[in-house]
Amino acid sequence: MTFSRRHLLQSLATLPAMGVLNYPFKAFAATELHISHQFPGGTLTEGDFRDRLCRKFALELEKRSNGSLKGVVYANSSLMKTNSQFAALRKGALDMSLVPLNYAGGEVAETNIGLMPGIITSYEKGVAFRQSDAGKMLGNTLADKGVLLVSWIWQSGGVASRTKAIIEPDDVKGLKVRGGGREMDMVLKEAGAAVLNLPSNEIYAAMQTGALDAAMTSSTSLISFRLEEVAKNLTTGRGHAYWFMFEPLMISRDVFNKLAKSEQDLIMSLGSEMEKFALDACKVDDTAVVGVYTKAGGKSYDLTEATVKRWQDIARRTAWKDFAERSSSCAALMKAVEKSL
Repeated sequence: MTFSRRHLLQSLATLPAMGVLNYPFKAFAATELHISHQFPGGTLTEGDFRDRLCRKFALELEKRSNGSLKGVVYANSSLMKTNSQFAALRKGALDMSLVPLNYAGGEVAETNIGLMPGIITSYEKGVAFRQSDAGKMLGNTLADKGVLLVSWIWQSGGVASRTKAIIEPDDVKGLKVRGGGREMDMVLKEAGAAVLNLPSNEIYAAMQTGALDAAMTSSTSLISFRLEEVAKNLTTGRGHAYWFMFEPLMISRDVFNKLAKSEQDLIMSLGSEMEKFALDACKVDDTAVVGVYTKAGGKSYDLTEATVKRWQDIARRTAWKDFAERSSSCAALMKAVEKSL
């Protein structure tokens, strides 16, 4: 008997009843997760560690899922604009993103805790935050808003300045400074600065044109965005820092809920593994940034514990107070934070 195309199609139509649905989904098509971030693209071994983390995550995801899950990384805001990522995650229009959490502060007030000056002053405190009452509250709030935390990443911040070093609060008087978030901006205003609100990937151009005198950003961004070309004074975040930035890898709750339980478990397990890589990379960049600026003819300065406390004191009476007054949820979160200090 000749096996015609019609016979073939009829046979395929009966396959589900014969148990073919029990075969791994990967035999048909992989679930592709798009991972967006604003940082410069590189490779698995070279470039901004946040881009490398996303690439390592994607590689391991495909390998450990036997191809049923694939991650595709879109660096340098190539998939969507920087400030659109969080809202897109909430709606399920974006699968995953690594983005400074406080960028969502205008949409979800609680996320401003991600750049609250003076609450995280060491990597040890950053690591401990995840299991603290405050960390659990933040995670639950984000889940309610449609976003799940996959990797918890805190990175210390420094300051790049065109004119003079920014060490003490008084040093910002009369300068145009980018703080990176509402709470840091409040501290800067209290200290006498004029603040500019723009994402880290726009700092270089603003400094180059003279629209910006100084910028606070993470050690890795100080390197990746080549700010040593436009600013010769660096205040490092190594040893002591009055602010840390929370830059988590996140996934849309809607996207996550559509995955199989084994796939969900893999994503969360792998996300936890990436945290060690991130912590080590942060510490390396805190030191490496000094070499970058020194080589470019700049000068670097470290903070003392006493200086950190002076910044913290300003934050307590301005940003902390303002945050707690925004809502009962913010008040409870701030109270939990202060309990852990």
